[in-house]
Amino acid sequence: MRSYRTLFRTPEFTPFLLSFAASAAAETIGGLALATLVYRATGSPLLTALSMFGPQLAQLLGGMFLLSGADRLPPRAILTVISLAFAAGTAVLALPGLPVWAVFAVLLLKGLVASLGGGVRGGLMNDILTKDGYVLGRSVYNMLWGLMQMAGFATGGVLLTVLTPRTCLLLAAALFVTAAVVNHLGLTPRSPRAAGRPSLAATWRTNALLWSSRSRRLTYLGLWVPNGLVVGGDSLYVSYAPAAAGTMYACGALGMFAGDLAVGRLVPPALRPRLATPLRLLLAAPYLFFVLRPSAVLSATAAAVASVGFAASLVLQERLMSLTPDDLTGQALGLHATGMVAFQGIGALVAGTLAQLTAPATAMTLMAAGSITVTLVLSVLGRREKRGAGEGTAAGVAGVAEGEGAG
Repeated sequence: MRSYRTLFRTPEFTPFLLSFAASAAAETIGGLALATLVYRATGSPLLTALSMFGPQLAQLLGGMFLLSGADRLPPRAILTVISLAFAAGTAVLALPGLPVWAVFAVLLLKGLVASLGGGVRGGLMNDILTKDGYVLGRSVYNMLWGLMQMAGFATGGVLLTVLTPRTCLLLAAALFVTAAVVNHLGLTPRSPRAAGRPSLAATWRTNALLWSSRSRRLTYLGLWVPNGLVVGGDSLYVSYAPAAAGTMYACGALGMFAGDLAVGRLVPPALRPRLATPLRLLLAAPYLFFVLRPSAVLSATAAAVASVGFAASLVLQERLMSLTPDDLTGQALGLHATGMVAFQGIGALVAGTLAQLTAPATAMTLMAAGSITVTLVLSVLGRREKRGAGEGTAAGVAGVAEGEGAG
């Protein structure tokens, strides 16, 4: 599948994207409104930040306990229920006089639900698209997420000038209901990909199975660690250049959009596997020069160029799908999403600590150097893995030949 026309003619792909767009808009508008509400109530920057990013941390718990449901539940039904649960939770957050502890209790529940939703949605997209269309479809999915983030935050900022935060939360809840309706009307009922009931034991057992393959382990680490270290450095934009931070984030989003477009649409499929390491190196290399504290223009340009490297995730996700049985794709992608969030959080913690001890520019450079080091180590291990597999195959062939000669 090489064209957007063919992609959007694929049954169910358009409603799949529309429901995701509605959910993404609800998340950004609702997140900004809730952060504003919490800051006005508490005056605490820490609680404000946690109100926006706390659900992502809660996904770690969901990844350990709920991921088996990604393949053992009917996707249309569970996506509809998840959207309605998000709508209900967001409406509860809009209640006047809600205590701060109750706000974070609701956010914890939303994060647990979100950990299941990522795996279900990823597995369903793999079902909807053909194997040769996955990378193009995933690139469109990633680009839509970036666009909805930019549009959602911009729209949310405007709405908060004319509406109250609670009204904006109710608007976000309505968008989640819209996503549920689109899921129910636009998607086809499907049976679960795997037999059995979702459970803690099934989640741990399948996670262990996914992690048992050396090739999959290297792919997961390639998806998680270099990305997490760079995103940790990106979290220092505000402290590095307060006046230019918004521009740097916008340029980074533009670079990510360009990378997904190029890799998903323009790069031939035969060439894509060779780009995993170069793209991960590109993701980090421009930040090595931040130790020199370049101007705002150069910093924003470097952020845009580096963010093209985020397209490495498309290549590595394609590799992950080729290494994963079809009945485990939902949990495999859910585990990827959980690990990615975890390492981004760890990266932000490490980068913040380094910035506290040195300076933001130095910390960003060190995080980039760490990302490059990990990428190179994983590349060497990957080559050894392929060489070992090739030698094993050659030995097997030789053994068969010897056996035939003896016979």
